[in-house]
This record gives sequence, structure tokens and C-alpha cells, in this order.
Amino acid sequence: MSERPRHPQRPRRTQPASRSAASRSARAPRPRPRPGTVRLSSPRPRLRLFGVLLTLVMLAFTVRLLQVQAVDASTYAAKADVNRYITVPLAAERGTVTDRDGVALATTVDAYDITADPYLFTPEQTKVPDAPAQAAELLAPVLGVEEKTLTERLSRKGTRYVLLARQQSPQVWRQIIDLKRVLAGRQRAGGGHHVLAGVYSEEHAKRVYPGGELAAAVLGFVNSEGRGRGGLEAKFDKVLAGKDGKITYAQSGGRQVPTGDEHEQPARPGSDVELTLDRDIQWAAQSAIEEQVEKSDADSGYVIVQDVRSGEILAMANAPGYDPGDLSTASASALRNGAVEDAYEPGSTSKVMSMAAVLEEGAATPGTHVVVPNRLPRADRSFADDVDHPTWYLTLNGVLAKSSNIGTILAVEQLGDTQAEANRVLHSYLREFGIGRRSGLDLPGETAGILADPEDWNASQQYTIPFGQGLSINAVQAASVYSTVANGGVRVEPSLVRGTTGPDGEWKPAPKPQRNRVVSERTATTLATMLESVVADMEGTGTTARIPGYRVAGKTGTANRVDPETGRYNGYTSSFAGFAPADAPRVTVYCAVQNPKKGSYFGSQVCGPVYQQVMKYTLKALRIPPTGAEPPRLPVTFDPRD
Repeated sequence: MSERPRHPQRPRRTQPASRSAASRSARAPRPRPRPGTVRLSSPRPRLRLFGVLLTLVMLAFTVRLLQVQAVDASTYAAKADVNRYITVPLAAERGTVTDRDGVALATTVDAYDITADPYLFTPEQTKVPDAPAQAAELLAPVLGVEEKTLTERLSRKGTRYVLLARQQSPQVWRQIIDLKRVLAGRQRAGGGHHVLAGVYSEEHAKRVYPGGELAAAVLGFVNSEGRGRGGLEAKFDKVLAGKDGKITYAQSGGRQVPTGDEHEQPARPGSDVELTLDRDIQWAAQSAIEEQVEKSDADSGYVIVQDVRSGEILAMANAPGYDPGDLSTASASALRNGAVEDAYEPGSTSKVMSMAAVLEEGAATPGTHVVVPNRLPRADRSFADDVDHPTWYLTLNGVLAKSSNIGTILAVEQLGDTQAEANRVLHSYLREFGIGRRSGLDLPGETAGILADPEDWNASQQYTIPFGQGLSINAVQAASVYSTVANGGVRVEPSLVRGTTGPDGEWKPAPKPQRNRVVSERTATTLATMLESVVADMEGTGTTARIPGYRVAGKTGTANRVDPETGRYNGYTSSFAGFAPADAPRVTVYCAVQNPKKGSYFGSQVCGPVYQQVMKYTLKALRIPPTGAEPPRLPVTFDPRD
């Protein structure tokens, strides 16, 4: 039997010495640390915590970035634009006001608005804690503005633009430039801070009035904000002012970046306004009334000069006056245009309307006999003339020439079978002449006067209104009455503006004035002849208004004056109205003086010389020659024995 082969004996596995040693070492107890030795903990927990915190921070940054760039992008862009861009207004140049010949009465000159950027006065920008106060101390004497006011403006927060002073002259701006240069030089030399770096200027035209007080009440004035106040400056403010523009530009440090974005909306200049006034005639009228108001120690006075054919006002003078370019010395009362704003009882100058009604209605003729007693009892009182006299035997022409109140009452009573009817007829003519309604000039503050309905006339008014008491008018209305008679009975609405010229040079004429016939040409011619008797006849009351070589028609007026403060009669209104040449009328002149307190108060003595002086100058200025015709002589009195 064979033997099974024997497998070779496998060698026994042995552990490496090192591993065996390590195993034994692991199983062996660890040696205790020596006293004073620090044992470190595992770093893994700290690394995990740091990783979590870092993740949270990155997540926060990511969320904020998404909010800024996506959600609130437009908001932050707008805030950036606010700090980067600045918008500055561009003032429109105000239009010029000229007289009828193109002579400037109100115009503009170069001037500067002084502005500042408050941000550039902060301590962070100037490195000075009180930069606004230091700047205000330097600017106050130059600008004429209080330091406290300037400091407040320069310290204003939430804006990059403040206005320090308006319409300063080029000389003022040059002074500020010199101060800025000095401070900049000291700063470069290390000797100070430039506290005026944020002060700038904007070109802004200044309103000036070359004639000073000439036609001031008509022109009005412009306030510190560039807005018209009073007169034509107010009425035509939108036309004259134009439309302001603006410019938005990129800035850095308060200065415009030359290569930055710029958006400009140009300003549109205002239109020029041409008036009907004649500068030279205006000067003559103003000089005459100012002299008379001062001589009479009167409260005020006015003169109107009107072209009878066109209705154009050639002069509208007020006294006392003021300089619209310097209101510091002007009183509140002087700023008014009394020629259209004052309503007063006209007195005898309104008798021409009563006579017009009598003649037009055929109630009498210039030669009609009128017996005028010294006193006339009517209603609840007794009426008298300005002077005591024996019974006068006057023609209707004589009633007007001698300005008899009693004679006028007697003549007007012939307008109706009853007093009530006569009142209604007279009232209708007064309205046609323009009494009780605006003149048509439509100036600020203009009064329509007072004319009650005839049914409301009291017992006294129905007899006083015919001779000019119990109703009220303004000076323009009074002048228009005489121009209506001078123009053949046709009333032409008074006008003060001829037209405007736009910034494009286009001329736009003013609307044509309304025209309406009040009385017939025959009645108007008769009235002109009767008014000539007032001046030419030795018994007339208007002899002081004579002009050598010319035929003059006119009427005096002396009325009791209502004191505007008390509402009671106190003092007088003296007046004179007329036109020339009487037989070919071209010009009307009206004068009124309120409350003369020195010398005479009669219209013939107070306003007659003013009328004569202004009319004489106007006739020469307009080169109106005398007609050379001899005046007719209408009888003033009649012989009762005839």
C-alpha cells in the first residue's frame, strides 16, 4: 500500500517586532503627565464652529448683495444721483416796459444771485467746526445780510443749494471772488482754511427803472422774489416774467464736472410791453402836479393826459411818488396809483354831463334863460352856489361858465315831468359816460366809483348829483368824460398798452378799445363851445387855464371831500378838466388835488395853472398848431327886461 504524500509543514506566522511592541504599548497603561504640563483638547469642534460662523457671514453678505443690486437698486441709484448731481434754476430775463417811442421805463441789468452749498460748510469738508459762522462774518458786510441769517442758511441740512442774497451787482460778486482768492492763498500756504469755497453765483437780471420816480404808480415794482407787485408789473407779470428754466449737472466738491452729464431746460425770456405813455409828457405832468401838491400842502394829486381820438393815455402822474427801484423810503400810501384807486366826488367838472343830457334831450339850448336865485329850497335843505350873489340872470351857457349849482339843478329838472323821471334820464347819461363802471384799463386796485341806481337816490342826492356831489369817480373816468365830448360825442375806452413783443420778435398789438356814442356830434360841438366860454369869457371861472394862441375848453371843480379815515366831509377836492384846441380837439388834460391846506382851495386857482402848464407843453411836444379860427362868443347873461 502506498503511502499518502505528506504536505510540507507551514511555517508559523510571527508578528513583526514593531507591531508587537506597539500592541503591547497600547495595552499598557499610559504614563501620567508630569506636574505643570498642559494637555491640549481636540481641535475638531473649534474647526466645525468656525466653519459654521464663516458660512453664516458669507450668507449674510450674499443676501445683502442681492438686496442692494436687485431689490433696492433703484433706491440707491437715486441716492447716489442726489449726491452726484445738482439742479440749479435758470431765471428768465424779464421783459422791458417802454413808452410809446420805445424808451425804456422798466428794464433789467446784469446782476447775480449769491448761492451756497451747505454740504461744503460741514466740519467734515472744511475741517473747521464753525465754518458757517466764519463765512457769515465775512459775507455779511458785503451782502448787507445779517450774520445770524447767513449762518442759519449755511448750516441748513438736507439740501445742497441755498440762496444767500438776490440780485447783487457785479461789484459785489467781485468782492466775494477777491475774498475767496485770499482765503485760497492762505490755505495753500498752510495759514488757514478756505471757508468760502462753497459760495457761488448765478446770473440773475435785476429790475431797474431809468426814470426813477417817473410813472412809478403806473409801472408798479418787482419784489425780492422777482414778482411784479402793483401797477403794470403786477398786471402783466406772467407776460413780462417769461418762464424759468433749470440745469442739472454732475458735480464734485461743489463744482461742475466739465466732462460730466448735463441736462438743461432753457429759460424763456419775457415779452416786452409797449405803453401809450409819452415819457416827456409824463415828466411834464409829474413835475407840475408834484410842485402843486407841495405848494398847496395837499395830501395827493393826479394828472391825466389823454389822446381824444384814440383814447390812449399819454400821461398818468401821481404825487407824492416813489422810486420803484428803492422801496426803502416809500410810504404805503405812495405805492398806490391814486389816479385809478381813489374814488372821490368830482364836483363841478361833472356838470358837463348834466349839460350834455339837457342838450341831447332838447330840454334847453345854450341861450335858454335861467333865473338863478341866491338860495334854492329843495327837499329838506336849501341849496346855494359857491358865493353869495344877487339873483343872476344867466343863459344855460352862463350857468356852465359861472359854474352855478342852482342853475344846474334848475336845468336838470327839465329832463322829466317828475323828479323821478329826471333822475332816471340823468342816470342813463352818467352811465353812458362811464360813471359807475371800470374805465377799461383794468389796473390793480382800480375803482369803478360809486353811482347808485336812481331809485336809491335820497332826497339830497337827486339835487346834488347834477352838480357833482353824491357820486364818486376816479381821475381816469373824469378825463374820459371830457375826451368823449372832445371826440364828437363818441367814448373811446381808455388804453394804456399799445402791444407786446415776444422773445421771438413777434409784435402783438393790444385789442382795439371799445367805442360807443354817448351824445350826438351836434351836442358835443355845442358843449365844446360852452366849455370854451368857461376859459375865454371874463365871467368864466377857468381864465387861469388860457394858453396864448390856442382855443381852450375847460371846466373848474371844487367839491367837498370825504375823508377816507373818518368817512365825513373834511377839506376839498380841487380839479380842472378840459381839451384843446377847442375847435379841433386833440388832447384832454385832467388835474385833481386832494385836500389842499395852504392857499386857495378853488379848482381854478389850484388846478387851473397845472392844466395850463401841462396842456401847453403837450401841444408843443405833439406839434399841434393853433387853428387860427376866432372863437364864437356865446352870451353868459341876459337882460331880464328883454
